[in-house]
Amino acid sequence: MYPTLEQKYYRIQKELMAGVAALGGVMITGTLWYRFVEGWSWEKAIYMTVITLSTVGYAEVHPLNSRGRIFTIGLILMGIITIGYMVNRITEAVIEGYFQEGIRLRQMRRLMESLYGHYIICGFSHTGRQIAKEFAAEDVPFVIIDFDLESAQKAQSLGYIAYQGDATLDETLLRVGINKANCIVAALPTDAENLYIVLSAKTLNRKIRAIAQASTEEAIQKLQRGGADAVISPYITGGKRMAAAALRPQVLDFVDGILTGADRQLYMEEFLLDPVYCPFVGQTLGEAGLRGQTGALVLAIRRESGELIGGPTADTTLISGDLLIAMGTAEQLRDLNQLLGPISKKLRKPKKN
Repeated sequence: MYPTLEQKYYRIQKELMAGVAALGGVMITGTLWYRFVEGWSWEKAIYMTVITLSTVGYAEVHPLNSRGRIFTIGLILMGIITIGYMVNRITEAVIEGYFQEGIRLRQMRRLMESLYGHYIICGFSHTGRQIAKEFAAEDVPFVIIDFDLESAQKAQSLGYIAYQGDATLDETLLRVGINKANCIVAALPTDAENLYIVLSAKTLNRKIRAIAQASTEEAIQKLQRGGADAVISPYITGGKRMAAAALRPQVLDFVDGILTGADRQLYMEEFLLDPVYCPFVGQTLGEAGLRGQTGALVLAIRRESGELIGGPTADTTLISGDLLIAMGTAEQLRDLNQLLGPISKKLRKPKKN
């Protein structure tokens, strides 16, 4: 596996530090020799070492015997080798742009450290790009992980926060703030990689929501057993959508229009009722009057037990832990969010176009 730019940068950094340490060791060796073997003062010993390593061609501080001259020759060779090594490393770093990469890495690290409640997209292939496009349209914070340098640079050129690294490694997930993230989407090409991501993510952050891509029905089951909250198969989903487009084209267009896209007029959102803040817990939908006050339509209610109530009536009681699925304009959903109080909202506030 080829190293990432970050790994190359840190390798160059370590090699430069090793070169500096080696040069320091050569200087100390020379100084100690001239001080204790030749019997010179500290000042003259240091001076002789510096002019020897720099090869400026000055005369000896004191005449040297054969032993001293042999040591000085060795000191010159060690200095040339060490300095040449450092010059080679610095030249490589300048040509390859590793110093600029270091600045960019520090800036990106500060940016990722500031993220909270963000989404993580693993893989910037066709699927990952579409996910990023939808997230950007919703104005939600997210970061992309991709091991391929060109894919990471492509994501950055589009204005996304992207990190080049192996998403299956805990170290990479920690760098993009997995412990502070709300959701991770595993969209890598292989099911095994996506399973690794789900397992790692759930280990590092038990509360995170994990969405995974799968290519086979067997992989769907394994990913679910591995802790994935939702598993999507592009082939199965694509087949269902194509069938729906053939049988119910207008319904599909309507659903697509409220689920995706930056220029839509209607939105669907989720609201998790908190008994501490929501004033309508224990009331019926009719008593709460949510539709009359905001214009938003409550399409369904997901009970904490998992029961789904589709098309709730005015007699349906709102219970603590209910997840309301509502549809409306951005303004209507924003009013509904305010009406329900500072509740624990599962998704971001809808963006107004």
